Amino acid sequence: MVVAGGGAEWPHTRIFAVQVLTGRWFMVFSTTLIMSAAGATYMFGLYSAEIKTSLGYDQTTLNLLSFFKDLGSNVGILAGLINEVTPPWVVLSIGAVLNFFGYLMIWLAVSKKISKPQVWHMCLYICIGANSQTFANTGALVTAVKNFPESRGAVLGLLKGFVGLSGAIITQIYHAVYGNNDPKALILLIGWLPAVISFAFVRTIRIMKVVRIPHELKVFYRFLYISLGLAGFLMLAIILQKQMDFSRSEYSVSAAMVIVLLFVPVAVVVKEELDLWRRKKQDLDNLSQLKIVTEAVRNFYFSDKTLIDIMEKKLYVFNDNKPAENQEISCWSAKSIFCPPERGDDYTILQALFSVDMLVLFFATICGVGGTLTAIDNLGQIGSSLGYPKKSISTFVSLVSIWNYLGRVVAGFLSEYFLKKYKFPRPLVLTLTLVISCIGHLLIAFDVPNGLYVASVIIGFCFGAQWPLLFAIISELFGLKYYSTLYNFGAVASPIGLYLLNVRVAGHLYDKEAERQLIVSGRVRRPGEELDCDGPECFKLAFFIITAVTVFGAVVSLLLVIRTRKFYKSDIYKKFRPEEEAEMTVAAEKGNGHDSAQITSK
Repeated sequence: MVVAGGGAEWPHTRIFAVQVLTGRWFMVFSTTLIMSAAGATYMFGLYSAEIKTSLGYDQTTLNLLSFFKDLGSNVGILAGLINEVTPPWVVLSIGAVLNFFGYLMIWLAVSKKISKPQVWHMCLYICIGANSQTFANTGALVTAVKNFPESRGAVLGLLKGFVGLSGAIITQIYHAVYGNNDPKALILLIGWLPAVISFAFVRTIRIMKVVRIPHELKVFYRFLYISLGLAGFLMLAIILQKQMDFSRSEYSVSAAMVIVLLFVPVAVVVKEELDLWRRKKQDLDNLSQLKIVTEAVRNFYFSDKTLIDIMEKKLYVFNDNKPAENQEISCWSAKSIFCPPERGDDYTILQALFSVDMLVLFFATICGVGGTLTAIDNLGQIGSSLGYPKKSISTFVSLVSIWNYLGRVVAGFLSEYFLKKYKFPRPLVLTLTLVISCIGHLLIAFDVPNGLYVASVIIGFCFGAQWPLLFAIISELFGLKYYSTLYNFGAVASPIGLYLLNVRVAGHLYDKEAERQLIVSGRVRRPGEELDCDGPECFKLAFFIITAVTVFGAVVSLLLVIRTRKFYKSDIYKKFRPEEEAEMTVAAEKGNGHDSAQITSK
């Protein structure tokens, strides 16, 4: 049923609404909303001081909490395995429950509504709450990559970008809902908001049949432009809030604008679905014509051996009686661990984990992400030790969130563009990112005047850029069949790097310097008193070490560039294009040549 008006026909409202809500583009929109609330772990710097003060922790204990936070947010093997055997809505629902429980318990502890928990209790709570992020990523982001395999760089960049923006988004909502100076309320908001959004859109996220859409990358660019507008607004809001004291009503206006910008992509969704409806209607109107043309083509080419061969191949592809060698191998099969398929084909989980490519990529990620994440998690303490005011420290966290977003979208979209146009290998982009991040580490180590502003921008950008590159490389080298699990195995590198560089290096050296300053001052530390360190010496040696480790990681990543250079020079997305398309083109050309020859002979 259609409604005519203004010379154009429009679909029935209810039918069209169902088409929009069940379409692949609304699924992308839903995924952006889930991702925009799934990065609460990056806001640890805003409420870590509250945990440290209220529970009387020293810096090493706080860094231990930070480690378990990142352990939970990156060890998503369970989420990956569950996603292999259940639909995405199950994974998203589990994640929502974990998020609410974990952060609720932290809020109860910090608010002293329950007795002071032991350190291992707090580590468990923050690990559970942060682990919900892996369920959101696996249920939503991995699903989107599988639905759009030929635009995976853009998908990863866009959705990981919204994760990077989530810190600034939630901060604006927090100021509007709870006021300006209540970190305990921020913890509560982090607990309930992502859970509500996941439950609201959980049924729209699902695996769909891959359909080639010629202009799909252009649609993702429209999503990108809107997200850039959102990032620009957040940046402007952060700058204004730094210069002026915003009232709660002004924060409410800012938060309302953020929410409006988050829902602007619905216009893109509706436009695409309307265009799709019109194309379908046009196809139905021309059905009789298409039948006549198809019959004529069939009669003309029926004797052409090339076309017959193509039809036979097409029938063979859909034949259930496949040869024994093509039978599916178990994802955990140990029979062929050291005999993997060609790069780009579907590896089993064990084949991927024991491959040299994965080990090299894993080690480079430990060095790169471990260093940048150490800087991000310690921004509050770094700013305090270097004498920056509290308002500036809040600005650093927001800047990291914005540039984290920009790093993700730039790395995702640009690496996809250069890969398709110039065959520029993604691992080389990862190497360049690691090298650039060293500049930010050195700015902190040398305590350059106002250098922490620049360092937060560089480190936020490079930290964000590494994620879409890592996950895109994994999907390209090892295939998408077991991507849910391999995606989460790749993320395990982050907590390993964080533990080594944050807990064992930065935290240990900070506390050592703080104790030295305490001895020099002649004071005796009271029981339960937090251990504070002042001056550039608190983090100088730690960031020299982090810089050296990151440089070594960049050198190691060059090995992956060398190993995969031939693979990236080939057409890595060829298998997602139907083989018969190319062969039909050849057949048509042969048919046209045969026809022309007959005319010439006549």
